[in-house]
Amino acid sequence: MQNWLRKNPHVRTIRVAAADLNGQPRGKRIPSRFADKVTTEGTRFPFSVLNLDIWGEDIDDSPLVFDSGDRDGVLKPTERGFLPMPWLETPSALLPIWMFHEDGRPYEGDPRHALRAVLDRFKARGLTPVCAVELEFFLIDDSGRNLQVPISPRSGKRRKAAETLSIRALDQFDNFFTDLYDACEEMDIPADTAISEAGLGQFEINMMHCDDALRAADDAWLFKMLVKGLARRHGFAASFMAKPYQDYAGSGLHTHFSVLDQNGKNVFDNGGPEGTDLMKNAVAGCLAAMAGSALVFAPHLNSYDRLVPGNHAPTGVSWAYENRTSSIRIPSGSNAARRIEHRVSGGDVNPYLMLAAVLGAAITGIEDAATPPPPVTGNAYEADLPQIPATWDAAIDAFETDPHVARIFAPELIRNLVLTKRQEVHYMQELTPEERVIIYLDTV
Repeated sequence: MQNWLRKNPHVRTIRVAAADLNGQPRGKRIPSRFADKVTTEGTRFPFSVLNLDIWGEDIDDSPLVFDSGDRDGVLKPTERGFLPMPWLETPSALLPIWMFHEDGRPYEGDPRHALRAVLDRFKARGLTPVCAVELEFFLIDDSGRNLQVPISPRSGKRRKAAETLSIRALDQFDNFFTDLYDACEEMDIPADTAISEAGLGQFEINMMHCDDALRAADDAWLFKMLVKGLARRHGFAASFMAKPYQDYAGSGLHTHFSVLDQNGKNVFDNGGPEGTDLMKNAVAGCLAAMAGSALVFAPHLNSYDRLVPGNHAPTGVSWAYENRTSSIRIPSGSNAARRIEHRVSGGDVNPYLMLAAVLGAAITGIEDAATPPPPVTGNAYEADLPQIPATWDAAIDAFETDPHVARIFAPELIRNLVLTKRQEVHYMQELTPEERVIIYLDTV
């Protein structure tokens, strides 16, 4: 890491940042000439900083604040090392960090450690998940009272229509997407295909499959930061909020995953389209934990505007082969690439918690040799299915008490997230719909 800075003497400042429970980067700005100390010794800030609400405020009744003296944790660099920050004017670098106790134990309230703990369960069985995420986001002109599609730099026009898989829509913002892909190259983020989506000014970029789920979560977290920062340089906003426009589809963050054994074989592949029993065990685990984990997949008040029937987001707990109305889809294609697509999450999630919830449920199903119900056929919205919680309050209550969640996340993280969301529920009730949009637009 120190060599990186020596090879990049133009870098004037660094940021050290960890993801809090809402996925917000929390950390410090440091002159680059003092960076060596951070790389060797880490840095410190209170445990409570990873448990702030969406406004960045302390949680009123959190035991991490006054009851414990607001003690410091020790934050150390992750294996990602320094990364350029192409969205800033000043040459700068980001050093991702995660939190530990003074004695070196991982802090269980850190969302990155939550994912690491799940991956340890796969490793204990000689298994490795291979993940890819699809990130949907909106480009938005937020300069007036109402959100709208930005004016195209190429045509000078504002297209107020959905343009699903439109090459024209991509070309209207060609400079932005060119800069975005160049920035992903600089940051070593494996951005693949871009498409225009069904919402106003909505786009999706897929990440390449990765056999390191921590890195996949890092990529998603960094990508969200990059897209939002780079859009501002281009004169408009970008947002991963679940539902900025009531009359159009919201943004999801779909996850595809398979699992490799120690010989590198996909354990979901049985040579046919139906997949192995182990794949079905993982499906069963995902279904069992889905309702309890809804708070992870839909963490904000606005998230529940997306989870409505017939709106390209699942509402029932189901699985199916090649069926996008179900919450779990088994895509068709090469048998060797047999995988599970988890379709519940909105674009507004914390990627670390989301992957921990998805993969944690899958490994629980594998450990238990669980059996799923029959796959649905046809329109899953019209089927009689168990339902994903439809309100924020119901999702918070389910997350707090669900036994499947308790097998995935540490008690401290469950407590902290519940306290955070209950505080947000309280203060969101005091805001107008317009004020809620303002806070979510830039944060999630």
